[in-house]
Amino acid sequence: MKISIGNDHAGPEYKQAIVAFLETKGYEIINHGTNSFDSVDYPDFGHPVAIDVENKVVDFGIVICGSGNGIAMTANKHQGIRAALCWTKEIATLARQHNDANIISIPARFTSIAQAVEMVDAFLKTNFEGGRHATRVEKLVVK
Repeated sequence: MKISIGNDHAGPEYKQAIVAFLETKGYEIINHGTNSFDSVDYPDFGHPVAIDVENKVVDFGIVICGSGNGIAMTANKHQGIRAALCWTKEIATLARQHNDANIISIPARFTSIAQAVEMVDAFLKTNFEGGRHATRVEKLVVK
């Protein structure tokens, strides 16, 4: 499986831990994030991840910023993107099961690194349930 990851200055340590974990599982990673704690603009790192997912270059995306909100909003501007802000593994699981989320957004200032890795693991292991949820997901698209 191929994963795209992007982060701003709030997430280098989170990204490093997540990438290390995913590589032990055999995932291929495309890294769009900064490795610096110097202030940067989260859209510069969220858009490339969304583009990778949108263009099916990768299977899923991971975005990280301080609150998780700004980078999720950025990703969700792209067609076909369903970026879910998650702060527990249960929410990450439901985002996949019920919303067919294809990008997980992590709030680095409100979760631990261990929680973030646990959320990513749950997110990537969970399948979309379809059924009644598919009808709802189809209604998300603005035509």
